[in-house]
Amino acid sequence: MNPFLAVIITGAAMFVAHLLVILLFRTKQVPREAAPHETPSPGDAVLADVGTTEETTVAKAAVKPLDDGALAGRTTTAAARIAEVVVPRTPDDMSPLMGRRGWMGLAWGAFTASTAGCLAATGRYMFPNVLNEPPQQFTIGFPADYGEGVDERWKDRFGVWVVRTPFDEYHEAAGFYALLVTCTHLGCTPNWLSAESKFKCPCHGSGFRPTGINFEGPAPRPLERARIVLAEDGQILIDKANKFQQELGQWEDPEAFLAV
Repeated sequence: MNPFLAVIITGAAMFVAHLLVILLFRTKQVPREAAPHETPSPGDAVLADVGTTEETTVAKAAVKPLDDGALAGRTTTAAARIAEVVVPRTPDDMSPLMGRRGWMGLAWGAFTASTAGCLAATGRYMFPNVLNEPPQQFTIGFPADYGEGVDERWKDRFGVWVVRTPFDEYHEAAGFYALLVTCTHLGCTPNWLSAESKFKCPCHGSGFRPTGINFEGPAPRPLERARIVLAEDGQILIDKANKFQQELGQWEDPEAFLAV
């Protein structure tokens, strides 16, 4: 995952989690009437309410007697009102589509997701990007395995053309040289056109002769050669870490050409 995208997702998840927690633990105030000069406590309100009920009951008893069933009903109603004031039944002030338990699960889920996102982003930074490139030094077989001309078998795997020539004007001998498959204009990969005996860049039309010399298009200089020598076992060894440029006179270096 892209680290920048992971940070954005994590921040959004944490914001949602915090918002849900705030909504979840929000309490709803129970309105009650206060006296003109002082604010009575819930206990005072209960006593006043009960007192009023008892006074009313006594007054009514003086006019009309009540049976035992009516007195029991009155007592039960008073007890229920006392219990409601002491332990108020606060209605669920969340969304009507989801209860408190659902909001609790959603809040914990968002918190877990944000935590996982933070851990993922942190873990991503612990593993840097690694670009797997082909080796810079490798062997390509024995000289007898190659005929004259351009050999493209190592173009895709190692990024070189191996050219065997009967005569190299820079060393005045027959042998091998290795051309890098990178156009010197903007870095595209030219194609070898055997019918026209040239390298042709498909991007901007630069042309190179089999020796690597540029002769058409916008390429400012010839292709680069790589170090080419014989290994201890007699195979051809190419080292792309050592490059030779014609415009700097480096093609005349002994390791820029393998005489056979």
